[in-house]
Amino acid sequence: MLVLGMMSGTSADGIDVALARISGAPPDLKATLVGHTSAKFHTTLRKEILRVAEQRLITAGALSQLNFRLGEIFADAALSACRKFRVRSSKIALIGSHGQTIFHQGKPANFLGRPTASTLQIGEPSVIAARTGITTVGDFRPADMALGGQGAPLVPYADYLLYRDAKLGRVSLNLGGIANITVIPAAAKPQQVLAFDTGPANMLIDALVSHFTHGRQRFDKHARLASQGRSLPLLLDDLLRDPYLKLAPPKSTGREYFGHAYLKKLLALGRRHGAKPNDLIRAATIFTALSVVDAINRFVLPKVKIQQLIVSGGGTHNPLILAQLSAALGKQVGEGHVEARFSASPPIEVLPSSRLGIPEDAKEAFAFALLAYETFHQRPANLPSATGARGPAILGKISYAPPR
Repeated sequence: MLVLGMMSGTSADGIDVALARISGAPPDLKATLVGHTSAKFHTTLRKEILRVAEQRLITAGALSQLNFRLGEIFADAALSACRKFRVRSSKIALIGSHGQTIFHQGKPANFLGRPTASTLQIGEPSVIAARTGITTVGDFRPADMALGGQGAPLVPYADYLLYRDAKLGRVSLNLGGIANITVIPAAAKPQQVLAFDTGPANMLIDALVSHFTHGRQRFDKHARLASQGRSLPLLLDDLLRDPYLKLAPPKSTGREYFGHAYLKKLLALGRRHGAKPNDLIRAATIFTALSVVDAINRFVLPKVKIQQLIVSGGGTHNPLILAQLSAALGKQVGEGHVEARFSASPPIEVLPSSRLGIPEDAKEAFAFALLAYETFHQRPANLPSATGARGPAILGKISYAPPR
């Protein structure tokens, strides 16, 4: 099957699209990446997505409109990708669309007198199926949550299929808005895979850059701003005491925790420590890397031997994050001034996912192509050891294409 996977992450920058050729079934499933591309959201749309995701007020009618409008935009992204890949849409068997998360409560919280967990991704799959003429799988997370899981992370299923090795223990790290890891011991069985969100990645850095540049810049390209900042060890120590870092997995987080309220907390912390804008951007960048390293040291290395850290996501374009990871974990110390607080022994090789055949910006979209393929074949694709679910779940809901 030719399958399109589509993903928009917590940063809401736009839609990543991956085209995969998939055949067989686990453990002999074969998947290759045919191509990948991305489509940026219009600034006005992105602002509205972020506003809603920050839990600002919205009417039911406006939320319904946004859901259908995003469905149209995801459909446009799918059709545009077909044109770029020079593949007729009629040749695409399936689309897997993650949609846009606007709320995620992984652990139950009191709601109307009862503990309730929930998640909401928008970008109506029925609209995608109707506009493209391609059967679309969406709404992947609720099936896992219905079985007591956190509905996240789901990409570990793809990580396991892609990166399991008979001799090497590996950690797959994705640096999107949030950082998450998948731990795959050597010769691992699915129930041995561990995965969780370690904390923020690009989310805090982007928020600070946007705040200090009054929206003129959306991210710190090549870590230029962070590289001009001073090191503030006491401020970094305060960040590393965040209680989320100490929570044992399974755990997941998002904009509900590391969003606008956290930005205000970070700005106040910066004022207390006399931080200038670039100092605070540097601190958030180093915090991203060290919270990953802390999670690996705290929850992974005491149980599993790891030889490689495979890095994907937008954060791979930030040389300061990669330098810090290499300094703290790797066999080669990264370039530039870094602030390694932790060390791994023996050292772990840090390498981009492109070295193993999947470009850094394509991995998550590729994963949702795989998940859609498994859903279509009525096979479970969550990993209960990663999400905390009581058992396997067939993920997603299928919106069939209109009859031809």
